[in-house]
Amino acid sequence: MVSIGLALLATINGLVLVYFLAINLVYILTSVRALQVIWQYRQRLQAFNLLDPSRARASPPITVLAPAYNEELTCVESVRSLLTLDYPRHEIIVINDGSTDGTIQQLMSAFELAPRPRLATAEIPAARVRQVYQSRAYPNLWVVDKENGGKADALNAGVNYCNTPLLCAVDADTLLERDALTRIVRPFLEDSRTVAVGGKIRVINDCTVRSGIVTQAKLPKNFLAAIQTVEYLRAFLVGRVGWAALNASLVISGAFGLFHRGSVVDAGGYGSKRTTGETVGEDMELVVRMKRLFTDWGRPCKIDFVPDSVAWTEVPESYRVLGRQRDRWQRGLIESLTRHRTMLFNPRYGPTGMFAFPVFFFLEGLGPVIELTGYVGFSIAVYSGQASGAYVIGFFFLAFALGVGLSAVAVLIEEVAFGRYGRITDVFKMFVLAAVENFGFRQLNTYWRARGLLHTLTGKKAWGKMERKGFRAAADTSS
Repeated sequence: MVSIGLALLATINGLVLVYFLAINLVYILTSVRALQVIWQYRQRLQAFNLLDPSRARASPPITVLAPAYNEELTCVESVRSLLTLDYPRHEIIVINDGSTDGTIQQLMSAFELAPRPRLATAEIPAARVRQVYQSRAYPNLWVVDKENGGKADALNAGVNYCNTPLLCAVDADTLLERDALTRIVRPFLEDSRTVAVGGKIRVINDCTVRSGIVTQAKLPKNFLAAIQTVEYLRAFLVGRVGWAALNASLVISGAFGLFHRGSVVDAGGYGSKRTTGETVGEDMELVVRMKRLFTDWGRPCKIDFVPDSVAWTEVPESYRVLGRQRDRWQRGLIESLTRHRTMLFNPRYGPTGMFAFPVFFFLEGLGPVIELTGYVGFSIAVYSGQASGAYVIGFFFLAFALGVGLSAVAVLIEEVAFGRYGRITDVFKMFVLAAVENFGFRQLNTYWRARGLLHTLTGKKAWGKMERKGFRAAADTSS
């Protein structure tokens, strides 16, 4: 019996090593491709001005959709940020999704809102709209006040009132950099197949914010927020850039993404209980559905990513809130992939079906359970004296060392290519956090994701509350 148990332990540990090897090989591949793309992108920036005024004037109009639910602490600063965008033709539609706090009152007071008629251009099912307002001070600012229906429902209501060829979906607590739209629109100008483009998300906690603009980027003082800064750099500069370069993107962050409006309408809008089915990952589900449907219809489509088009967002600073967020993200991932599982290993969908979908399904979706099993198996093997030196070294290298290296590469790319963090102490701390992240935080994050997988299997649908301190508090930390 003991020998059977040892054999089973050895088998499990061997399979876990294969998992770590596979997922790190994927990360290395996307990292190498991301480095190539960012290098080429920087060379193009030096060769000609992507932000040339004549180029900007030729860009198509954009409507920015900002769904808001109980965002009274951040909505005014966020809207001010959107009003400062350096883009020639853009409208802003804030969708108040039945907030129970002072969100609508804050907006009415700050921007002099008045009821105005506005023609709907689409009929995606959504909760009842109570009133549409336009700002007297800023004619390109509109507010749609509707009954509560969830984020996806609010976005669909915004899509219905959008009358421009492109729409930009952002969170109501997100601040866009002034040139964000001018940069993110580029793929639409260069490739007619483009239906969606993602931008980079940076962490705003403790940054200096004045009049809706981040004037100084700082590493957050809170440990959790600081470690998420490094995590976001790796996810966007290594992950999203690499997948887009392989034409296999499956995710565009709900905090900042630009879409071809007609394509969103054709795909049925965001997934909600009134449309294609509710999901906690409406951003990813829409992208996957667009890829599946448009391929089925023989309609070429491309999902792209722009690494220097930036949105700033507040991240959780408590373990409880962060755990709920990661639980929800995992549920959204699993729901999106299982809903469109016909794409798995299906050559009809090209690199997405044959490479990206299996990676996200097996390594990212089911990976947390495998990884947790690996940590337990490793501990048992070491404690019982069954772990050989080669196994210990291999496990440490695959489970920890490569992760440190990939995070450090992301920090290096950020500073060499974009240099947004001006203080050398912040850069040094980020390199330290790139190592620290893999010893404790990664394992805790794996637990939260495994819990999210369990909640998916048990049918849990709760969104989870995000607690915010607001941008004004962040601005007060300037020195």
